[in-house]
Amino acid sequence: MRRSRVYELVVVVLTGLFRLLGTRITVLGAGHLPTRGGAVIASNHISYLDFALVGHAARAQDRQVRFMAKKSLFERPVTGGLLRAMGHLPVDRWSGAGAYRQARRALGGGEIVGVFPEATISRSWRIKKLKPGAAALSLNGDLPLVPCILWGTHRLATVDRRPSLRRGVAVTIILGEPLLPRPDEGVPELTTRLRETMERMLDEAIDTYPDAPRDDADRWWVPHDRGGSAPDVETGAALDREALRRIGAPSD
Repeated sequence: MRRSRVYELVVVVLTGLFRLLGTRITVLGAGHLPTRGGAVIASNHISYLDFALVGHAARAQDRQVRFMAKKSLFERPVTGGLLRAMGHLPVDRWSGAGAYRQARRALGGGEIVGVFPEATISRSWRIKKLKPGAAALSLNGDLPLVPCILWGTHRLATVDRRPSLRRGVAVTIILGEPLLPRPDEGVPELTTRLRETMERMLDEAIDTYPDAPRDDADRWWVPHDRGGSAPDVETGAALDREALRRIGAPSD
């Protein structure tokens, strides 16, 4: 397990920014993250800041999370250098085999690997169909799979909306009890168990969230099934597929 000074610097800078904005970050269940050895964190994905917030939560256990991120981000001059220096792992949308091998090596070296198994931001804010990579990494390495839920991060910076500098936004981060692979469990079964767990945790995060919409125009960040104006799950999935089609990426 290696430490990255650049990673620490970036986390300090981002934490300072959140403090400047008065962001009210609540981290629950940080003790579920192992202090030593490899593990997989599987998080929902609702904003561009989710990487930073999961990394912030892992600081409580003095861990650095190596995220699997889009390869295109590594090809940009500034972000690419930062991501490589922080030890993150590039993922090619068209071929994930190379990233999977890198992730296995990192896990074998005692690292924590962060995965967004929905692959892209959920426009309904609900849990989408999960890709099997997180479960496969857990099963093949016999490693704990830690479910993670973020809520409120989408109010700061998310898809199809301008970033907000509104002060005092609440952000909830929940790390769940690790899912340990069962002897008779395959990747599909563990993926299903992970999704069901994440759905329960998301409901908990929404139920206990301290903020409410200011008016009807501010109901965009509340899920459709909770009375908000976000797209329902089916509409959100269609919007996600259309966004992937525009960039020529596979949607399955």
